[in-house]
Amino acid sequence: MNAPTAPGATETALRRNAPWPSPKPVPALAGRYLNIEDLRLGAKRRMPRGVFEFIDRGSEDEATLRDNRAGFQRIKLRNKVLVDVSTRSQEIELFGKPMSMPLAIAPTGAAGLAWYEGELELARAAARSGVPFTLATPSLTAIERIATVEEGRKWFQLYMWRDRELSHALVRRARDAGFETLILTGDTPVPPIREYNRRNGFNSPFTFNPTIVADVATSPGWMWRVLRPYLLNGGMPKQAHYPNDAKGAQVRMVGGAETLRGDNLSWDDIARLRDIWKGPILVKGVHQPDDVERGIREGVDGVVISNHGGRNLDTAVTSLDVLPEIVAAAGDKLVVIADSGVRRGGDILKLLALGAKAVLSGRPTLYGTAVAGEDGAAHALALLKRELDTAMAYTGCREVADISPRVLWREAR
Repeated sequence: MNAPTAPGATETALRRNAPWPSPKPVPALAGRYLNIEDLRLGAKRRMPRGVFEFIDRGSEDEATLRDNRAGFQRIKLRNKVLVDVSTRSQEIELFGKPMSMPLAIAPTGAAGLAWYEGELELARAAARSGVPFTLATPSLTAIERIATVEEGRKWFQLYMWRDRELSHALVRRARDAGFETLILTGDTPVPPIREYNRRNGFNSPFTFNPTIVADVATSPGWMWRVLRPYLLNGGMPKQAHYPNDAKGAQVRMVGGAETLRGDNLSWDDIARLRDIWKGPILVKGVHQPDDVERGIREGVDGVVISNHGGRNLDTAVTSLDVLPEIVAAAGDKLVVIADSGVRRGGDILKLLALGAKAVLSGRPTLYGTAVAGEDGAAHALALLKRELDTAMAYTGCREVADISPRVLWREAR
C-alpha cells in the first residue's frame, strides 16, 4: 500500500515542483459570473431542461440534496485576529505529488453533454489549474483522448460491472494510458430513483424521443455547440467505455443490462484490482467506520466520504456529519477525501477543518463547462480558490496545514 502524504509541506518546496500557474479568474467571464450559483444559472439558460436537471438535481424527494447545502450553512467559521496572513498558500502534496489547492475534479458522467467532449475540456482546465481530473466510467470521451492532455494529473473512476473482465480491461486501459489514481465507486449497487428523468424523457445513453425533441428544440445554442459536433463526428453521443451492446438505446432495453449490473461488488474485488493497479486505490461512498477499518486491512490508500451529491440514496447522511468519525477510524493509515454539496471556498475550508485531506467537486466545474468549456471550468476552479483564500485569511490560516477544528463553531444539538 502506498503511504499517504499529508498536506503541510512548505510553500517553497511545493512551488519549486509545481508545473502550473496559480488559477486565476478568466477575464471574459469574471465580470458576469461572480460565483458558482451564477455559473449554475448560466448553465441552466444554455442547456435543455432534461440535460440540466440530470446534472443539477438529486434523487426521490431530494432531501439529501438540500441537506448538503444546509449542513455547510449550519456550521459557522470563527475569525482569528492579529495573525500575519500576508503570505498564504493552498498548495498541498497528495500521494506524493503537488496540487495548487486541496481539490480534485470529481467524476461526472454528464460532462460530455454540457459541452462537446466536455471531459476533455475539464481535463484541460484541471491541468491548467494544477488540480487532478477524474474521468468517469460512463464518460462520453475515451480514456485515450484524455491521456493526450499534457501535464495534468489524471484519475479514473470505476463502476465495477458484473462481467469483471470487462471492468478489469478498462482498468488496464487507464493504467496503460498513464492515469495515476483509481477510485472505485461503492455506493451505487442499483440504479437510483430519479423521477424527473422519466418526466423529462431523459435517457442515458442520450437518445431521442418526442419529449427530448421538444426539449432540445428550445435550446438551439446547445444543439449547435454540443449535439451538432457529435452528429458530425460519429453520431449520437455514447458512453465511450461501455460494451458495444450497451452503447445504443436505453441500457435496460438491450442485452448489456445484465453485463452492467454491479450489485455483487465486494471487498474481494479490491485484491484483484490491486494486482492490476499499482497506484493509489480509493473507495468512494464510505459512511461507516468499519468500512474504513476493512479498507485498511484490504490495502486501499484512501476513502471518499460521499453521498453522491444527493443523487443516490435520499435522506443519506451528509459528509460533514460523518467526517469526524471516519477521520478518527482512518488515523494516519489512509487518506480521507470528502465531497457532496461544495459550492463555496468556505465549504472546502469546513471539510478540511474536520479532517479531510482534500475535496472532490463535481457540479461547479460542470456548470462552468456548460457556460464556456475549458475556460468556464477553469473559472469555476478560480472562484473556489479565491473564496478559500479569503476564508483562510479571515480564520488566520497561512497554509492548509493551519486549518483545524478551531476555525469552526457548531451549535450544540
